[in-house]
Amino acid sequence: MKITSRMMLIGAFGIALNLVLGTTVSMLKIPLLFLDTIGTIFVAALFGPLMGAITGGLTNVIQGIITNPADIPFALVNIVVGIVTGLIAKKFGFSYKTALITGLILSVAAPLIGTPIAVWLYGGLTGGGTDFLVAWMLAAGHKIFTAAFIPRITGNFVDKIASALLVAFLLTRLPASTLGVKSNQNA
Repeated sequence: MKITSRMMLIGAFGIALNLVLGTTVSMLKIPLLFLDTIGTIFVAALFGPLMGAITGGLTNVIQGIITNPADIPFALVNIVVGIVTGLIAKKFGFSYKTALITGLILSVAAPLIGTPIAVWLYGGLTGGGTDFLVAWMLAAGHKIFTAAFIPRITGNFVDKIASALLVAFLLTRLPASTLGVKSNQNA
């Protein structure tokens, strides 16, 4: 795949979208919501798994440099979000139905990858909105992995499904000529 200047420009927009929304939600400590992968999902749905993975990985590296180095190891989660979304979109397009299914898959995949990172590197607490739930579950006697996983998967069901559906909505509303791609939306 040849990476064009348009792809890089939209990829940069995706990174900025991830950073702005992710940082806003993190600062507000909103539980069960992250919004740090909308740009990754958007770019992956448009250009496939490679651009999605690049967008996701660079988001976390840049976030780590700018605000919180603890975000860098979670680049793996964002890379997987880009790969999974890109592969699904490439094969099936990115209709509302596909976005819902993609959101469900990401809702499970992201915490399966992110929870071990959170537990092994940070003891389950990462400074995000789910930390109070993790602490509560630990105080209630749950094991560390369970205490870190349950709030993450719960949050991801809300976050990833909403993010994927929002991207499907945006893709059906933006002219294909603006994005420089062939329209394959089945909304």
